[in-house]
Amino acid sequence: MAAVASRASPDFKMWDQLAAGKFEVLPLPLCKVLLNNDKTWPWLVLVPQQNDMVEMHDLSEEDQLQLMKEVMACSKAVSSGWNPTKVNVGAIGCVCRQLHVHILGRYEGDAAWPGPVWGATKAVPYPEDDNGAERDATIAKFKVEIAKHIAV
Repeated sequence: MAAVASRASPDFKMWDQLAAGKFEVLPLPLCKVLLNNDKTWPWLVLVPQQNDMVEMHDLSEEDQLQLMKEVMACSKAVSSGWNPTKVNVGAIGCVCRQLHVHILGRYEGDAAWPGPVWGATKAVPYPEDDNGAERDATIAKFKVEIAKHIAV
């Protein structure tokens, strides 16, 4: 896969509200890929690295296409790495309006199945008593899986 030039704004600022409770996985040409601090589900959050974006249609057409490529690559990574029953993709943005896309694997019979995960259960954070080993292993696995589907 050929590398794509960065589409990130050099002065990009992620809102603190969006950054809270997440760990950086890797940057893609448009989005910063984050791991949500809830190990209940394999859960990524993609944040287009451009300021003042609220809706997908706020992006240029070229960036809309790049966002879709990155969402699809991360969706495939969740699917290939964790084998969920269903991969959910959502860009709701009512709590935090800065444009971001959630991608998470769902399993039939999980604590929220078949309803939405938001507010259904209390988050289960990655443990800190293992010096971040479980979190770091999950991030490393995501890096490998994402790289199978898009140039990083």
